[in-house]
Amino acid sequence: MTETPHHAADDALRHTVHRLSLGTAAVTTILDGAHVRTGIRPPFAMDRSDDQIAQTAAANHLPAHAFENTYTPTVIRTGGQVVLCDTGFGAGGRAAHAGRLRDRLAVAGYAPGDIDVVAFTHLHPDHIGGVMEGEAIAFPNARYIMGRREHAAWTSGDGIPPQRAQNRDLVLALLPQIAGRLTLAEDGDTVVPGLTALAAFGHSVGHMMYRLDDGAAQMLVWGDVTNHYVFSLQHPDSPVAFDDDPAMAIATRRRVLDMAATEGLLVSGHHMPFPAVGYVERHAGAYRWVPVTYQHRV
Repeated sequence: MTETPHHAADDALRHTVHRLSLGTAAVTTILDGAHVRTGIRPPFAMDRSDDQIAQTAAANHLPAHAFENTYTPTVIRTGGQVVLCDTGFGAGGRAAHAGRLRDRLAVAGYAPGDIDVVAFTHLHPDHIGGVMEGEAIAFPNARYIMGRREHAAWTSGDGIPPQRAQNRDLVLALLPQIAGRLTLAEDGDTVVPGLTALAAFGHSVGHMMYRLDDGAAQMLVWGDVTNHYVFSLQHPDSPVAFDDDPAMAIATRRRVLDMAATEGLLVSGHHMPFPAVGYVERHAGAYRWVPVTYQHRV
């Protein structure tokens, strides 16, 4: 998907930082930016007709001609460490109303040097563009974690679709900058105590997600397992043009949505409507997104 947004969503009057407590952990979601893009198919509902898309849009009080794409990294403070899941677009996105994570960290009470770990869900530009700030590493004290399978795919080029060629150039330019600080994770590896890396392959070849367990409090940072709270999440079997391996992405969506609904997990999703935190519940033979309200403040 290479279409440029026809309009950059105005974020001057919207909330851009959201914090909640989860057990002894503090979770903060930060809006890196938002774009309004024309059309629903592509990227979503690739197997559905215009009438079906219009019906889904109307049933969810959404327009059928455009959608807002938001980008939301997640910060988790747990066990005395601060973990940043994904880095947003960085400087490369600022001309188009994105790349705001670094500035908004200050609003959340963090400095770049406070980040102990940067954990990537995957290596698409809206997740890795903020690794560098000019010629310097943006988070100077952090160590970095990504999936071993994701690293192997991008470095070798195996399984990387042709439309990701420029993305691969970006990855190959950034990896040497963090090579001495990089750990490659497998499914089930511990990131920090209480935070576990889990395989969620498909959207990218080695896509990962991260599960926080703090006693009875649990949360899943699922990255791009699903990219829209209606057109993708409510229709998990529909192919999505953003997915690098569509068949694998569909299988992963089915599995993860079932897990989230069955276990009642709190979820942070990079492209869910800000604050990008909510629950998945079964509905009408599929699923729907239920955003958080005040339940973590009382």
